[in-house]
Amino acid sequence: MLIKKYVAPTEQEALEKAKAELGKDVIITHITTVKPKGLFKLFKSGSVEVTASVETETDFQKKNANIAARATANAYAKNANDFAKAAKSSGFDAVLPKEEEKTFPIEQVLDSLQNILDKQTTKDNVSQEAVNRVEPEEKPESPSMTCIKMVYNKLLANEVEEVYANKLIAEIESVIKPDSDVKSVLSNIYQKLVLKLGQTQTIKITEGKTRFIFFIGPTGVGKTTTIAKLASSLKLGLKAKVALFTADTYRLAAIDQLRSYASILNIPLKVIYSEAEMKEAMEDFSGYDAVLIDTAGRTLKNKEQRDDIEKLIFSVPEEKRDVYLVLSATTKYKDLVTITEGYSEISAYNLIFTKLDETDCIGNILNVRMLTDAPLSYSTNGQNVPDDISRINPQSIAKQLLGGVE
Repeated sequence: MLIKKYVAPTEQEALEKAKAELGKDVIITHITTVKPKGLFKLFKSGSVEVTASVETETDFQKKNANIAARATANAYAKNANDFAKAAKSSGFDAVLPKEEEKTFPIEQVLDSLQNILDKQTTKDNVSQEAVNRVEPEEKPESPSMTCIKMVYNKLLANEVEEVYANKLIAEIESVIKPDSDVKSVLSNIYQKLVLKLGQTQTIKITEGKTRFIFFIGPTGVGKTTTIAKLASSLKLGLKAKVALFTADTYRLAAIDQLRSYASILNIPLKVIYSEAEMKEAMEDFSGYDAVLIDTAGRTLKNKEQRDDIEKLIFSVPEEKRDVYLVLSATTKYKDLVTITEGYSEISAYNLIFTKLDETDCIGNILNVRMLTDAPLSYSTNGQNVPDDISRINPQSIAKQLLGGVE
């Protein structure tokens, strides 16, 4: 892991230095204000020191093209239409944040975790006093080991699978020293979690190129509503030319629902009944920026139904298509294993998690990410269109997994 410090007159300038040199996988672990020293300190302004890190030499050498593109778009965008035009030509994400994606330095996680740790230590001390009345006194556990145990229990409480929690803890124990302070341990765990969650991959719009974007997944996870949210973001946020296809001909309600959204957004909707119709529609809609395609939730144990989805997806050349697997965060992990393995046999995909508002445990996001190695993309937390959808922020997820309050 490479760790570097950057000093600049302001926090924003220091962050920009770190991102420019370390690239897109940079993790900000510490931000501090440096006060001037010496005889002339009254005449000098302070500075900000940022500590940043990346996992490997390769990450250190990579540059984040999206950050550069965003900076270029912002520099020339004087109003919403100009911004949308600049963003569209730069291949921006479908869901545009109102500001740069939040970072969560370890200090923001530490307070709540330290409070939990203090309570646990007090409880353990009371228990130990009772044990000591009948047993010889044992050497007390180091603060770093107490911290690791607390984090381990926090991960399990968040429904992170034991196998993944054990893997994470084993990696941490291999790099920290027994006398490491709590802050160092938490910082290492936090950074490991962010790196394991990986970089978010979302829909990109590039002028002059049509993307055919398939949404697959089981019934009841919210595919149709998610498509409507993304279609709204693409059209209203990026002024993109968008169309909707539906191949979910088994549920008339799904077609009616998409037709209502298409009417509100004033965009076309086409019902696709076969692979041949899909190929024909590709030609008819070649002038669009993005075509979002709803598919039927199928039982993948049925080979015929699985083949239908596969034929539909592969009717679009690989260089023109994207596939997003939509999953509910409330689904049992055992079932998620079956679902993800079944769809992995059909196509590679990115991951969308819905219904985060219906659960207090988000461990399945980490579980499925580590199980499939598929990139994370979006999460939804309600039914409101076009709201209640956002890019998954790995730093935010890591913070919540460690017990930090969002």
